[in-house]
Amino acid sequence: MRSVKRGLLTLAGLGALSLAFASVTALGVTPLASAATTTSTSHPAVVRSCPTTPTPGHFACLALKRTDVHPQFATNQAVPNAIPAGVGYGPSQLQSAYNIASAAASAGGGRTIALVDAFDYANAASDLATYRSAAGLPAANFRKVNQNGQASPLPAAPPANDDWTLEEALDLDMASAVCPNCSLVLVEAQDDVSNGLFTAENTAANLAGYISNSWGGSESSGDISLDSANFNHPGSVITASAGDGGFGVIYPAASPNVVAVGGTNLTTASNARGWTEKVWGTSAGGNGTGSGCSTVEPKPSWQHDTGCARRTNTDIAADADPATGVAVFDTSNGNTGWNEVGGTSASSPMIAAMYALAGANGTTPAQNVYQHAGTSALNDITTGANGSCSPAYLCTAAAGYDGPTGEGTPNGLTALTPGTGGTALTANNPGSQTGTVGLAASLQLSATGGTAPYSWTASGLPTGLSISSAGLISGTPSAAGTFTVNATVHDSASGTASTSFTWTINPSGGGGCTSTGQKLGNPGFESGNTVWTSTPAVIGQNGPSEPAHAGTWDAWLDGYGTTHTDTISQSVTIPSGCSASLSFFLHSSTSSRSSSARRRWGRSPTSTTPAATRPTPSTCPASPARRSP
Repeated sequence: MRSVKRGLLTLAGLGALSLAFASVTALGVTPLASAATTTSTSHPAVVRSCPTTPTPGHFACLALKRTDVHPQFATNQAVPNAIPAGVGYGPSQLQSAYNIASAAASAGGGRTIALVDAFDYANAASDLATYRSAAGLPAANFRKVNQNGQASPLPAAPPANDDWTLEEALDLDMASAVCPNCSLVLVEAQDDVSNGLFTAENTAANLAGYISNSWGGSESSGDISLDSANFNHPGSVITASAGDGGFGVIYPAASPNVVAVGGTNLTTASNARGWTEKVWGTSAGGNGTGSGCSTVEPKPSWQHDTGCARRTNTDIAADADPATGVAVFDTSNGNTGWNEVGGTSASSPMIAAMYALAGANGTTPAQNVYQHAGTSALNDITTGANGSCSPAYLCTAAAGYDGPTGEGTPNGLTALTPGTGGTALTANNPGSQTGTVGLAASLQLSATGGTAPYSWTASGLPTGLSISSAGLISGTPSAAGTFTVNATVHDSASGTASTSFTWTINPSGGGGCTSTGQKLGNPGFESGNTVWTSTPAVIGQNGPSEPAHAGTWDAWLDGYGTTHTDTISQSVTIPSGCSASLSFFLHSSTSSRSSSARRRWGRSPTSTTPAATRPTPSTCPASPARRSP
């Protein structure tokens, strides 16, 4: 079970004392102003639908209900084709804004979207029927199941002060608005305990190819295990809301196995598109879409921003600002009918439904977005911010990729299908190599960008060496000389990239050391996570927060503020007759000044393998350290 809200108590002059709490939240927000007027107000007058301090081990929703404007009552709003004015955008506006009206009218049949939520929404079927009738949509192919996939018994209704029904109504209505022809299944966890929601997640993957999660919480050291246990469904589209608290990362949006969905402010405009968007939030932070750099999750191969060595949120975005919110119909828990709702709880089911309209997931759906980066398939969002941070792109809109909106918002459905674009394919240069006649040699080549998987060819190799399709050069040199090696990488989209380097093979000799020089492969980490063996997310480009000694890459052995050991190693063969020494540049830091704080570095050589380890005991919630040989 995940812990609940994480905080940090800092005592002036005494370092930092970590206190573990936990919080995981559903991310629907009811706005201050009607989308019909497109008025933007930063601080709406609202009341929370769920408690601000959840019980340990539970999630809390962030639905905020307006206190200055009352919802429109259900008894007056059951008129077909008539969503009331002043309660937010309906299907026609959303389909227009994202250029999907034609697809929404004809596509989606035979595809199922699952919405994962907590507690039972007793009025789900009747409220959904009212929404779809008022919006002029066909009757829904809808069913509701418990976390185990059964029609009964269903969970209990949520407590009056823990209103997940508005969240569930929002999810169902947004999936309907974007993909009217898709089938819908509402998977209800027994309650808002994490294990129940994770059980519901796996059930959803058995029932649907498209899954939306409008909930999340603080990151935890156990998230990588949760990824493999609950979100490892290759080929299925799993979207997750990035958060509603401004700059900052939440789970499961941080998982590389999901599409992390951010939020925008969407208003009409007198331009060719007819709409304009900016980041939902303010530079002061505290509200708006979530974004940032994960402290736990490794960077996926298809994400190439350089200011975050780990997983960056987000991937893509859609309307989420409560001030430009969406119309939602809910008669449960005192919601009484039509409400205008916002939050990334709105954008997550929208994006999941757009993937369903497109119907071409690929193996890694999040990667699809990056393969269309910089093209007309995406609306690049270049204004707005959700906080203040460094590097600035993690919280501030910029041309191309940025944290709050990822690669942008969809312009049609192309960006949600596999493509051949994205970051340019690059063959990383391994630098000059040396060897000796009669001594085995090995070198692993690496590449970035393009469309994985890769294959390799090479010419000019030293006599006796060969290259595998995976880029491993190996063998035993049989002739001395200096060779110019030309290596070419091929990606699965028919892209190619090449690099050249020299390889000097020295003659064999009797006695003494005949093979001097650097024996480590990739000694400065500039070829990324190659040659070295390490615990997750050690080697990376950590930017200004932990700058490299030289170049842009280093190895960050992190304590993560708890008991933790990071390791990094590689096997090195010391030629006969030679001796060797290991030297490296080390920067070590800690947030604790306590006399009990302990940091330990170890070099653990065997006959062939030097290694460094850094345990961080529970008495020392230390800051990261880095090591650059």
